[in-house]
Amino acid sequence: MKRPLALLRRLAPAAAALTGGLAGVLVAAPAFAGVVNLSQMQDRDVARMVSLGGSCNRCELSGRDLSGATFTGASFTNATLVGATLRGAELLGSNFAGSDFSRADMRGVEMMGANFTNAVFASANLTGAEATGANLIGTNFQDANLSSAELNGANFNRAVLTRTRFNSSEMFGSTLANVRAVGADFSNAEINASNLTNGVFDSAKFNNASLDSARLTGASFDRANFSGASMNRTDIRGADLSGARGLTQDQVHDACGDGATRLPSGLTVRSCGGASIRVIRTPPAPPVPPIPPRQRNLVVASGH
Repeated sequence: MKRPLALLRRLAPAAAALTGGLAGVLVAAPAFAGVVNLSQMQDRDVARMVSLGGSCNRCELSGRDLSGATFTGASFTNATLVGATLRGAELLGSNFAGSDFSRADMRGVEMMGANFTNAVFASANLTGAEATGANLIGTNFQDANLSSAELNGANFNRAVLTRTRFNSSEMFGSTLANVRAVGADFSNAEINASNLTNGVFDSAKFNNASLDSARLTGASFDRANFSGASMNRTDIRGADLSGARGLTQDQVHDACGDGATRLPSGLTVRSCGGASIRVIRTPPAPPVPPIPPRQRNLVVASGH
């Protein structure tokens, strides 16, 4: 698509340093390679042209409109983007470790292969985001919205997911181990083959979610709702489901567990080895040996 010359001229005055310093920033048009003052960009078409690379660690970008911007291989560690607008932006293969995206508008953002270790997304809106293969270890997504997001293979290990919304999201093969997801909403989500080991999912919603081949080993699900959830070949060894709601024998029958699995009263589970789990309280007594026959003494009488 050809852009008007007037549009390119409008970019020229914007080639100034961004507050906090923006080193190594690149603009799509070669004639304007350098630093761009994003605060002056109001035209939507101009914002789409912006491509950010290089390094801008600890940048202050709170409240900035970065809609449609592209971050490719950039380093923005410990940056502050509180309340920023990143709707439709592309954060591809970039490093945002420790950055703060609290209350940011990130609807439709693409985050494939990017690093967000220990970043903060509290109350951020990431509806429809695509974060396939993203590193989200130790992130804080409290009260964030990731509805209808594509999160296949994403790593949320040790993340804070309190009241986070994942409803209708795709999370195939994702890592949700050691997370704190109290009150999180996974309803209608596809969590197949994902790892939920040792997570705290108390009061979470799994209504009509698909947990086929997922690992729930050692996780807690007190008051979690499993109504209509699919649990084919789900590993619930050591999981505490004793306070779960909406869990049926049919669902548990499709899963597998062990002697440490805790279930609501009346439900039983087969072992992951294929056999049914039996609890043997007292070993059977060995059979009583037969009584030997009484010895008979023969007396031979003499004729004398």
